[in-house]
Amino acid sequence: MTRAQAAAAEPSSFEIRMVDVGGQLLRVGLKQGDKRKPALLMFNGIGANLELAAPFFEALGDREALIFDIPGIGGSPAPLLPYRPSTLAALAHDLIVQLGYERVDVSGVSWGGGLAQQFAFQFPKACRKLVLVATSAGMIMVPGAPNVLMKMASPKRYLDRDYMRSIAAEIYGGAFRRNPHLIERHAAGMRGSTQYGYALQLLGMLGWTSVPWLWMLQQPTLILSGTDDPLIPVVNAKLLATLIPNARLELVDDGHLFVVTDPERTARMVEAFLDEA
Repeated sequence: MTRAQAAAAEPSSFEIRMVDVGGQLLRVGLKQGDKRKPALLMFNGIGANLELAAPFFEALGDREALIFDIPGIGGSPAPLLPYRPSTLAALAHDLIVQLGYERVDVSGVSWGGGLAQQFAFQFPKACRKLVLVATSAGMIMVPGAPNVLMKMASPKRYLDRDYMRSIAAEIYGGAFRRNPHLIERHAAGMRGSTQYGYALQLLGMLGWTSVPWLWMLQQPTLILSGTDDPLIPVVNAKLLATLIPNARLELVDDGHLFVVTDPERTARMVEAFLDEA
C-alpha cells in the first residue's frame, strides 16, 4: 500500500498517530472535540482494529474520543511478553496521561468491556463514567452457543473477508441477519489480526472475572445489551447491572455489534448518558 492509499484508507473522523508508551508502540486514533467535555476512551472487541469504531466516533458529534489498537492487533506491534487486563489498563492510563487527559469517560465493547471494567476499578480517579456494551463479567458468565463460541476462537474472520461474510449473521445476530450490506461495510473496515496477537487477547482474559469487585465500582455506569446476541446473552448484562451499584441497563433490539450496525442510535444513547449531571 502506498502512502497515498494508506492516507485514503484512514477514517476521516480520526487523527491516527503512533505513540510510544513506556517502550510499547500504540497505534492511536484520536477524534478531536469539545475540550469542555470529558473525552471518551474506548476499548474495542477482540481482534478488532480501531477503524471499526469510525462510524460510532463520527456519530458522537462534538465529543472528543480516542481508541488504540491493542498490542498485537491492527497497527500496534505485539509485545514481547503476554499481558493481563491489569497490564493493559495501566498501559491505557499511561497513554491518556501522556496525551494530557486527567479524567476520561470509559467505554468497552465485548472483550473490551472487560478491559473497561478493569480500568474503572484500577484507576477510579481517572474514570468519570463507564459504558459497557455487549459484554460480561468475564469467566463467570452465561456463554453463548458452543458453535458460535468455537468460531470466535480463531481470528479467521478478520483474515478472510469471505469467511466473515459467511458467519457474521450467525455469530453476531441482529441486523446482520437482515441486511447483508452491513456485513460488507463491516468487512471493509477490517485490517487483519495476527494469530499471535489474537492468542494474546484470548490468553489475557483467561480466568479473569470482575465479579469479586464489581460492587466497589462507584462510577455511574450504562450497560447496553442486544436482545439478539448469540455471543453474550442478555442475562450477562443483567448480572452486571445487579452487581454494579450505580448502574442501569438498556436493551437494544439488535445483535452483538449494534455499535457497528446502528452507530447513530448507539451514539445518541451514550451521549445522553454522558451528558447527564
